[in-house]
Amino acid sequence: MRFTESARRRAAIAALGLVAVLTLGACSSEPTVSASGPDGGGPVSSETGGKAAAPAKLTYEPAAGAQEVAPGQPIRVSVADGTLDQVVLTNPEGKQVAGQPSEDKKSWSTTEQLGYGKAYTWSGKATGTDGKPVEVGGAFTTVKPRKQVGANINVFDGQTYGIAMPITLTFPSKVTDKASVEKALSVETTPKTEGSWAWVHDDTSVHWRPKAYWQPGTTVKFNAKIYGVKIGDGVYGKEDRSASFTIGRSQIVKGNTQTHRLLVIRDGQQIADYAASYGLDADQGRVTPSGTHVVMSKHDTYSMTNERYNYENIVVPSAVRFSTNGEFIHGYGPSIWAQGKKNISHGCVNLAPVNAKEYMAGALVGDPVEIEGSTVKINRARDYSDWTYDWAEWSKLSALAS
Repeated sequence: MRFTESARRRAAIAALGLVAVLTLGACSSEPTVSASGPDGGGPVSSETGGKAAAPAKLTYEPAAGAQEVAPGQPIRVSVADGTLDQVVLTNPEGKQVAGQPSEDKKSWSTTEQLGYGKAYTWSGKATGTDGKPVEVGGAFTTVKPRKQVGANINVFDGQTYGIAMPITLTFPSKVTDKASVEKALSVETTPKTEGSWAWVHDDTSVHWRPKAYWQPGTTVKFNAKIYGVKIGDGVYGKEDRSASFTIGRSQIVKGNTQTHRLLVIRDGQQIADYAASYGLDADQGRVTPSGTHVVMSKHDTYSMTNERYNYENIVVPSAVRFSTNGEFIHGYGPSIWAQGKKNISHGCVNLAPVNAKEYMAGALVGDPVEIEGSTVKINRARDYSDWTYDWAEWSKLSALAS
C-alpha cells in the first residue's frame, strides 16, 4: 500500500507528538500516582515503600483489660502501619503518667513508676498509612501485692573497691521468680567488662562478678530496678537500688599456711612479706580455709568472741575481715612467737601489730585474699565465695543462662 504525500506528513506529525509526550513524562519532577498497587489490590503509599496503605494496628503492653499487672514490667503502646500522634496514660486520680515517644513515633513508653493496685486508662490517637485516624484506648489494673520487700546491696556511690569485689543484691527471703529479678538488673562498665549474675546462698542473694579480676581503674554503674518486679508468690519489689563506684589499684594478698607467710602483691610487684600464724591445723574448726577470699571490711580494733573455744571480748588491733565465718587478718602480740613458724590461731591470720597496721592502711574492701596450704576449703554458703567457682560453673548459676 502506498502513502500519499499528505498522509506521510500526517504520520510524521503524529510520531513527533508521541515522542514529545514520552520525553515530557521522563523529565517531569511531578510524582505519578497509581490507581492501584502492583497486584491491582489497592492504592500504593510512598510512606510504606510501595506497600498498600493500611489502617494503624495498635499493640498494648500489657494487653487491654489485663489484671494484676506487675508495675515493673514494660508499659507501652506501639503501632504498625502508622504513627502515634498522641498517647496519654491516666491514673485513677486523673493525672497523666509521664512517658516518652520513640523518635520514629512508632511506640510510647512510661518513664515513671506506676502504683500498686491501681487502674490505668489509655487515650490518644494514631494515624495509619491510609491516612485514617485510630483511637488509642483501653485500660489495665496493676497488682496489689501480698507483701513488698526491699533488698540490700554491698556497694555504694563514690567508693573505691578492690579487683575481686563482687556486686551483691540480697533479699530477706528466698526469691522464686529469679528470672524477673535478674532482668531488672544491669551493670555498665568502662572499659567493657565481661561478667555474669549467679544465684547463691539458698536463693536469697544474687551476685555479679567479672570473668577475671577487675581491671584497675574500671568505673561501674549498677542498677537494680526491682520496684514493681515480682520476687515470689504475691511478693514484689519495694524500691530500686543503685550505685556508681570505681575499682582501685591491683592488690592481691597471698597466704600460705605451710610456709607461715603472708605476701602482698601490688600492681604486679611484691611490697610486703609478713610472718604469720594461721588456724591450728589439728582442729578442723580452727583451720584457715584455702581458696580465694575477699576483703569485706576494715576495723581499727575488733572484739573477738568464740564461745566454742572459751574466749570472749578479746580486742585485737588493725582487723581486716575476709569472711563471714569470723576470719580476719589482724594484729596479735601474744602470738608473735609463733608467727612465721607455727599455726595456733582459731582461723584468723595473726600478724605482729605493726605489720597488721601497715597492711590495713593499704587494703581495700574487695581485695582478693588467696589462701593455700590448708586441708579445709572455703564453704560456698558464705558471702564472697564467688571466686571459688570457675567461669563455666559461675555462668550456669544465672537464671537467664541458656
